[in-house]
Amino acid sequence: MPFSQACENNKQPILHILQQELQYSTHVLEVGSGTGQHSVYFAPRLAHLTWQTSDVLAHHSMINAWHAAYPAPNLYSPLTFDLAVDSLPINATSNQPYDAVFTANTLHIISWSLVEKLFELVGEALPINGKLIIYGPFNENGHYTSASNQQFDSSLRQRDPKSGIRHLEDIIALAKTHMLKLSDKHAMPANNQLLVFQKTK
Repeated sequence: MPFSQACENNKQPILHILQQELQYSTHVLEVGSGTGQHSVYFAPRLAHLTWQTSDVLAHHSMINAWHAAYPAPNLYSPLTFDLAVDSLPINATSNQPYDAVFTANTLHIISWSLVEKLFELVGEALPINGKLIIYGPFNENGHYTSASNQQFDSSLRQRDPKSGIRHLEDIIALAKTHMLKLSDKHAMPANNQLLVFQKTK
């Protein structure tokens, strides 16, 4: 099966925070499920909620392969979600609104216009007090937080000039325009962060 070493490395630290932040959540949408490794690790360890995966159609086969190998009763097959053309996907089977959205290592891959689209869609979909949780690298105060992040950003921009590590201050400002307030920020291994936004009135 397709394998991401990064997912393997960060899954436990992320889960530790999710167990705190999602203890009162019931239906989570994962945006950009990638290989599916995170979903099969998180879902059975967050058994009180349902975990809905989503990604572009090209990634569904590898997500489904992981789901077949490690099934969980609260884990849902991926919905098609391409930020460039789609609205936030809804699972008719579960018939539940999302009260949390999780995404890992996506904001530095997609263009800034798609980052804006994501916050717009999530801001519209989440109920009051619903959470948006984002994992990945971020710059702070206009600077890289490590030399490795600077090198990573350079490689990202060489591959796609529209990608790159985002500035934390820009993300917080964007979130506010969609009634999403930063409620917590967790330092994570390998110079990453986990940001928790909450929908406000």
